[in-house]
Amino acid sequence: MTNLTMETEFFLMGFSNIWELQVLHAILFLLIYLVALMGNILIFTVISLDGKFHTSMYFFLKNLSFLDLCFISITVPKSITNSLSHSYSISFGGCVSQLFLMILFAASELFLLTVMSYDRYVAICQPLHYELIMTKGACVKMAGTSWLSGGLFGALHSASTFTLPFCGTKEIHQFFCDVPSLLSISCSDSYLAVYVSLTVGVGIGVFCSIYITISYSHIFSTVLKIPTTEGRSKAFSTCLPQLIIFMVFITTSVIAYLKPPQKSDSVLDLLLSMFYAVVPPTMNPVIYSLRNKDMKTAVMKLMAWKYFSKRLIPKSFP
Repeated sequence: MTNLTMETEFFLMGFSNIWELQVLHAILFLLIYLVALMGNILIFTVISLDGKFHTSMYFFLKNLSFLDLCFISITVPKSITNSLSHSYSISFGGCVSQLFLMILFAASELFLLTVMSYDRYVAICQPLHYELIMTKGACVKMAGTSWLSGGLFGALHSASTFTLPFCGTKEIHQFFCDVPSLLSISCSDSYLAVYVSLTVGVGIGVFCSIYITISYSHIFSTVLKIPTTEGRSKAFSTCLPQLIIFMVFITTSVIAYLKPPQKSDSVLDLLLSMFYAVVPPTMNPVIYSLRNKDMKTAVMKLMAWKYFSKRLIPKSFP
């Protein structure tokens, strides 16, 4: 008879059993995390403080920065701690929370990127109607719907996954808790609830991808009509990287979640998870905001103000 147990903890996979490589992994992840942290915090702060950025586009960018900050903070700090402490355990509640939050932020980002593509479509292809369509109330509702939809997906996937029984090994073949790695250690033969939630998720992901692709195709078509070469190159240099990062995010996510669960460690699984869980939150600040001339100027002003304000504060003497 199969020995079924109520799991109290799981064990995440390390990147190596060699101490030097563990330290190297921790340093690499720490550098990536600090870059993502500083980039997203800078964007969030600048947009919040500077009144000229209180527009719909920057409102969505502010939400995206906060999402990316939360998204990468769910997995990377835990992985760094595990590498340095040699303790790869994660509690059952911690695993549930990590999976729920991962899907919440990932799904919310997918919906938000779809909304942002619509915002750019209206701004570039229907500029005369932009003020009427993208009102403050409409933007708040779109962002709120993205967050709410992400929360519903997180609850759906978490509930369907953790209703499965786990037996035998507690080792998750991933550096964070995700659905495919948890399915690989489940002793259940029936994944109906999980497959239904995955089908719904993949279906919506494909719909969002098609919508974003169509939006950007209209944007590119309009951009090609711009008479100046400088204007066309500027628009393409802004839109193309956004589309590439989105395609990396959605493609690697779909591959990771649709491939059959494996019972052993896989380098491919680690690489796929890196591309959808670590790369987008790190690259989005650069692609969506820090390449923007106005944003770069505002960031430099903020940093200069911080520097000079510290220099001007009088020192207190005992």
